[in-house]
Amino acid sequence: MSDLSAHTPMMQQYWKLKNQHPDQLMFYRMGDFYEIFYEDAKKAAALLDITLTARGQSAGQAIPMCGIPHHSAETYLAKLVKLGESVVICEQIGDPATSKGPVERQVVRIITPGTVSDEALLDERRDNLLAAVLGDERLFGLAALDITSGRFSVQELSGWENLLAELERLNPAELLIPDDWPQGLPAEKRRGVRRRAPWDFERDSARKSLCQQFATQDLKGFGCENLSLAIGAAGCLLTYAKETQRTALPHLRSLRHERIDDTVILDGASRRNLELDTNLAGGRDNTLQSVVDRCQTAMGSRLLTRWLNRPLRQRGVLEARQEAIACLLERYRFETLQPQLKEIGDIERILARIGLRNARPRDLARLRDALAALPELQRAMAELEASHLGELAVSIRTYPELAALLQRAIIDNPPAVIRDGGVLKTGYDPELDELLSISENAGQFLIDLETREKARTGLANLKVGYNRVHGYFIELPSKQAEQAPADYIRRQTLKGAERFITPELKVFEDKALSARSRALAREKLLYDELLELLIGQLAPLQDTAAALAELDVLSNLAERALNLDLNRPRFVDEACLRIEQGRHPVVEQVLTTPFVANDLRLDDATRMLIITGPNMGGKSTYMRQTALIVLLAHIGSFVPASSCELSLVDRIFTRIGSSDDLAGGRSTFMVEMSETANILHNASAHSLVLMDEVGRGTSTFDGLSLAWAAAEQLAGLRAWTLFATHYFELTVLPESEPGVANVHLNATEHNERIVFLHHVLPGPASQSYGLAVAQLAGVPGEVILRAREHLARLETTSLPHEPPRQEPGQPIAPMQSDLFASLPHPVLEELLRINPDDVTPRHALELLYAWKARI
Repeated sequence: MSDLSAHTPMMQQYWKLKNQHPDQLMFYRMGDFYEIFYEDAKKAAALLDITLTARGQSAGQAIPMCGIPHHSAETYLAKLVKLGESVVICEQIGDPATSKGPVERQVVRIITPGTVSDEALLDERRDNLLAAVLGDERLFGLAALDITSGRFSVQELSGWENLLAELERLNPAELLIPDDWPQGLPAEKRRGVRRRAPWDFERDSARKSLCQQFATQDLKGFGCENLSLAIGAAGCLLTYAKETQRTALPHLRSLRHERIDDTVILDGASRRNLELDTNLAGGRDNTLQSVVDRCQTAMGSRLLTRWLNRPLRQRGVLEARQEAIACLLERYRFETLQPQLKEIGDIERILARIGLRNARPRDLARLRDALAALPELQRAMAELEASHLGELAVSIRTYPELAALLQRAIIDNPPAVIRDGGVLKTGYDPELDELLSISENAGQFLIDLETREKARTGLANLKVGYNRVHGYFIELPSKQAEQAPADYIRRQTLKGAERFITPELKVFEDKALSARSRALAREKLLYDELLELLIGQLAPLQDTAAALAELDVLSNLAERALNLDLNRPRFVDEACLRIEQGRHPVVEQVLTTPFVANDLRLDDATRMLIITGPNMGGKSTYMRQTALIVLLAHIGSFVPASSCELSLVDRIFTRIGSSDDLAGGRSTFMVEMSETANILHNASAHSLVLMDEVGRGTSTFDGLSLAWAAAEQLAGLRAWTLFATHYFELTVLPESEPGVANVHLNATEHNERIVFLHHVLPGPASQSYGLAVAQLAGVPGEVILRAREHLARLETTSLPHEPPRQEPGQPIAPMQSDLFASLPHPVLEELLRINPDDVTPRHALELLYAWKARI
């Protein structure tokens, strides 16, 4: 748009601002609307499904535009943010009455998917994170910021595998990367990736701006002084947050150094396979989180989801949590706390909005109610003996002065926004009360005036009214307008009526209208002062919110332990994993029949189980329930088992029937092999590994060979391994590998129908039941019959079910052509024994017919 000179001053002002934000949509405030122009208008009209119109001319072309009412902007913003768009908000900051030329406008905020804080734009049960990454695969610095709570963390990790697993866990709405990174790196496949100038990541200036933000001399107190890459990433996040919020960020008070060694590591595939908080279809039903989350506050739900996604290896922390849950279960104490926590609501995000100075009146009303509920909660906590709960009680202090101030200031049910006033209580500020009484008494004055004027003029249809555009007026029907007294000055002509003003009404109008606008300005000023006062108390209030969220999660885990029949696991020093009567917490919720519980015993003598049995027999359920029990134990929760003893694990891997990654150009088998490679490279003797049906995506003999070799490698690593397979050939592994045992899930046939018993028993399965499952699934009868014929033939001609024992170093399975050579058909054996010279022609023909029939 080079033809700026032809533009009005208004459009020149627009371009001055737009050129600073070329890649973001600009909402430009004009009166009661946000207007959107040019290419932005075309894009917004399509995304929001609103009408595209045109105005004025630019270089002979009409300017495309569309608009949305400013009071309903939130709905539109929510939609744009969900679609990953960023929006620049330009407000009028000048006064239209006094400005010459266009009213001055300024960018007051940039709303981006990773920095939104408005309640309407957020999912209350999920964290909304902004992340930045710097470095290369030797070492990455990763920083993550939740602007809606003030949580700010840094860590350093080596290798793409670890970085991508961590990004999968954090699932940021936006990811900032340096602009000088090459194109097409794995991180760029994520949503919301934005490139930022390399100097935004500059480490020295990052360190300075972080110290300034936290008002500290250095970063030693946060334990991250030496993480220079992570500090560079954190500096970039801070710059971006300030740029988008256009305000100070007093609620960002510290950095947390997250160490990968403190956690049980799950890669992206394992996280998805275990369906922790998102099911395989992308929804939230039938996930672990949906079963264990009955938190009373949204901030509690978010904390629980963080725990589930980041299990810990810190035994002291886990045992303190178990102790707290046990204490809350005693005499059902959680039942007293939970209703009190419900009163408190999501103060974590309310405090962040106060820090960002965009808290709404209803946020302050909710904070007032929360502070009023704290004394009773403190009294209930005084009885709890567990030391961890005592620490939480110290942070959950009460705030009598603040509670009284908010009680005095905010009306019971304030309006949604401060714009039209009516938020502060009468008696809070004498000056405001006086101004308001002038505008409120206006009503009575107008009634009195109307009565007086009717009597004076004798015109019964005379009305006194007020209108936002024209102010106060006296209205007469057109027919009676000629009879108006001499002191009536005509103000406006309507269809069928005339409006007048009198000197007396004009004096009153000036006083009333100025009182009204002064009252609004005064109320806005008092409201801002109230926010500043709260900002002064932000640090202890945020600590209180964090402690309340944790108390909510622990009370919730106590309630779940009681109602889902969960028991306390025991961490021990000896390497083992022993589960008695373990259950799958999600599957048992959806089953209409009783869940069949199963035991599991792994220790130094048995490190790996080869699991065989029919499809649908429950192998996957048995494996996943083991992983979920171990995971729940590592967040400090009780577990779905009658008893559980375990040593700490370092990683949980699950390689479970996967789908194609067609977009990434990888077949099912390729995905499976990548996941298997990752496990074989990274598993240790402290890892829990679930391998389900490895090698199924290729030819039988390739698949069997790969599964066999992978199982041997895992047995050598001595990882805790559950290896489910349909290759019965693998059941001979215990003969050659110490620490490996067979178990199977059983089924029985009844009237040619299969019945699954879902019990795990020692030893290998006797048969596969594949055809019976196909029959259950409704495969046509004639196909099942034909399959039985093929099976009978294959069983006589192919591998025996128990292959000879392999000596170490021998080839595992011969190639396909060799196999058939080494396993001759009975007809071939007879043929070898016959001497053709001794056979008469007639006998030869009979043999030929007999063999043909047998083949």
